[in-house]
Amino acid sequence: MTPTPVLSPTQRLEVLFGELSELAGQRNAIDGRIVEIVAEIDHDGIWGATGARSVAALAAWKLGSTSANAHAIAAVAHRIEEFPRCVGALREGRLSLDQVGVIAAGAGEGSDDHYAQLAAVATVSQLRTAIRLEPRPDPEPRPPLQRSVTKTGGETSTSWRITLPHDEAAMVDAALQSHLDALITEWKTDHPDGEATSEGRAPMPDTADAFLRLVAAGWDAEATRRPHGQRTTVVVHVDVDTRVAALHLGPLLGDAERQYLTCDATCEVWFERDGRVIGAGRATRTVNRRLRRALEHRHSSCAVPGCGATRGLHAHHIRHVRREARVFRSEVRDLRCPAVTAAG
Repeated sequence: MTPTPVLSPTQRLEVLFGELSELAGQRNAIDGRIVEIVAEIDHDGIWGATGARSVAALAAWKLGSTSANAHAIAAVAHRIEEFPRCVGALREGRLSLDQVGVIAAGAGEGSDDHYAQLAAVATVSQLRTAIRLEPRPDPEPRPPLQRSVTKTGGETSTSWRITLPHDEAAMVDAALQSHLDALITEWKTDHPDGEATSEGRAPMPDTADAFLRLVAAGWDAEATRRPHGQRTTVVVHVDVDTRVAALHLGPLLGDAERQYLTCDATCEVWFERDGRVIGAGRATRTVNRRLRRALEHRHSSCAVPGCGATRGLHAHHIRHVRREARVFRSEVRDLRCPAVTAAG
């Protein structure tokens, strides 16, 4: 009996590596055939009759494979016509499913020849890196963001939705945080013991409080800048015939809310007859705030027939009074465009 030759470790590795290569090639060829079958099911759209939610789910179900392996099969099957050389190398056993799956999942169009050569000498990790560094086409320019502010009223509250680009949103975030920090500092000064809530004590301020403080600060600045500025104006419409009064535009408010809003408000009374404003205070040679608001209520746009302008309107007068070579306007009648007003 001939004794079995004793192989050195190096020789044993050569034998084992040869067997691994043969088995891996057979497995790759089997995976190539599986990809072809799944591609036929995918492209013909017959996988929907199985009740599976996707081609990958169908492959995982029928092959008993993991989700990652099933997704690799589905990716190669879906792009089988874009990578004929890579898929051909898979069928011949020269490339593995993992290699071709990475290529099919992320490589750009027209790169079949490049990755067929690279995959022959690259590992799966190296292929992932090459695909990640692959130059991408410039994205199509997006349309500019449309800023918007929408309001939705409910039975007990009102919701606001504000859409801004990132740079403007960052400005709002910074302003809110600044006011929130100031409110928290004031709250800590008033509550040195640090108790957040207790009977008779206000809770720690939040972002909503900071937003209201921001609005109030802007409101105060605008009211100071404008002549005759004030926080709230209560406008009452009085019918001189029936002597019945009604409030101007605005939501219904409770007694407490009305008392709060009118604590520093001014009041205007508009006298009307047959729904038309006939008086809004004493006559004046300058168009004051009350008279301007009355004109805007009566005329929502330019009073000239055929003109629908709503902005930049000037008050038009019935007659002009001349005194010492200066022209004073009196008896305001309606609102008109600047061009019409200048013409006469």
